[in-house]
Amino acid sequence: MYDPKGNGKEKEVRSVLFVEAEPPGHLRGIVHRFLELKTNGSLPEDYRFHALPDACSYIVFDQLNPQIAGLAQLRAASEEFNLGRSFHFVNIRFLPGVWQGGSEQISYGLVERPYVGDLPLIGINQQLSSRDFVDQQPILSAFVEELMDRKLVAVNPVTEKIFHKLDDIRSVSDMAAVCELSARQLQRRLKQTTGLTPHDFLKVLRLQQTLNGKDIWSYADQSHFIHAFRKATGYTPGKYSRKFDV
Repeated sequence: MYDPKGNGKEKEVRSVLFVEAEPPGHLRGIVHRFLELKTNGSLPEDYRFHALPDACSYIVFDQLNPQIAGLAQLRAASEEFNLGRSFHFVNIRFLPGVWQGGSEQISYGLVERPYVGDLPLIGINQQLSSRDFVDQQPILSAFVEELMDRKLVAVNPVTEKIFHKLDDIRSVSDMAAVCELSARQLQRRLKQTTGLTPHDFLKVLRLQQTLNGKDIWSYADQSHFIHAFRKATGYTPGKYSRKFDV
């Protein structure tokens, strides 16, 4: 199954805590992980968060400002965000394609402005406040169940088929065949549910496979792999491994 790495943590910065927790079993076709990212005290300089393309959707809760929350996605290349010297975020990382709500609710990148949408994110953020990460997870799970009841998140049969056959997919044509869709149908379904074209979705899956230590499949040669990796992350594979943990 698909096991995306959502960010690279700088090896030299020791006082930033990044924790992932698996959701309950009945949510695992919807949620990949619950996440916490925070500082222990104030850092000596601004922290730049290196977000990797993973095709996932995130609900982000800023624990330092209960008014700031939102639903975010990234594009097909990594992005760096300046989080400042002190921060505390709790996130839900949804698997690609499970968000069924309107695309107008999604922003790209870090959520920075007070939330004004119709989801109860401010109330959830307030419930999370002052609890440790373990005690927050039942609240996050209950919220996901509410989203499921409202048909705002659901297992995506297209991406689920792709993930189950991931090791057999070498091209967009393979992806369409696995899903039993025409190229045009695959284009429409993926764009509608992930925001990505099949080509970009495949690029993200390739990158995530290499980050997980799998075979460097579908790359013509090493130079092609290095070029594609640098285009997606901003770093060569060697420089990336020296700078970041994933």
